Amino acid sequence: MSISSDSRTIIVTGASGGIGGATARAFLDAGWRVGLIARRAEALEAVAAERDNALVLSCDVTDEASVEAAFDRAAAEWGRIDVLFNNAGVGLKSVLIDEMSLEQWRRVIDTNLTGMFLCARAAFARMRRQEPRGGRIINNGSISAHVPRPGSIAYTASKHAVTGMTRAISLDGRPFGIACGQIDIGNALTDMSSGQASGVPQADGSIRTEPMMDVANVARSVLHMAGMPPEANVQFMTVMASNMPYIGRG
Repeated sequence: MSISSDSRTIIVTGASGGIGGATARAFLDAGWRVGLIARRAEALEAVAAERDNALVLSCDVTDEASVEAAFDRAAAEWGRIDVLFNNAGVGLKSVLIDEMSLEQWRRVIDTNLTGMFLCARAAFARMRRQEPRGGRIINNGSISAHVPRPGSIAYTASKHAVTGMTRAISLDGRPFGIACGQIDIGNALTDMSSGQASGVPQADGSIRTEPMMDVANVARSVLHMAGMPPEANVQFMTVMASNMPYIGRG
């Protein structure tokens, strides 16, 4: 069964700003019904901007009950969930492993891995049981899912784990028509990444500025992945600033 362009539904986590906010706005502009998940309700309202195809779902992705309630509300409102952009994540300033506290480690892992698991589980459960059955989950990995930056052990470990999660969901979703892919993003310019303008740590110990790209390139890429027909899937996509030091990094 095909889904008409004006009835497709997507939940975007981390939608209050940055990559999530830009992507949510792109889907809203494209006519999708968009569920906006983040902790800050006021910021979500600003993204929604009184559009009737936006659904504000204030939620902490690390809280199981909160996640389940948000997905229940979206499913009740729309009747189905077609796509999840599993985007919410946090990072830390560069820190060596022996200078990282257990609290810092847990904060990154709880959001970037457990939060993604909770949202993927919630989406999978509803996609598996809805009629017609199926859907698509798009996980936000990172360039760090392939190679680390200096002093990024928690973030890098979480993003490598996301890749394993993507592959496992892809396999487990096949009998139910649930596709899962991953977008790995490098140097998208947002309010959150603007601090990189002063330079970021390099493998040789230096601090240097790096080329950045418009975050709109990420939003267009996620739109492409989400719009694939059920029989096709973008399993992994890397979208990055053309000249950033990824190829050859490390």
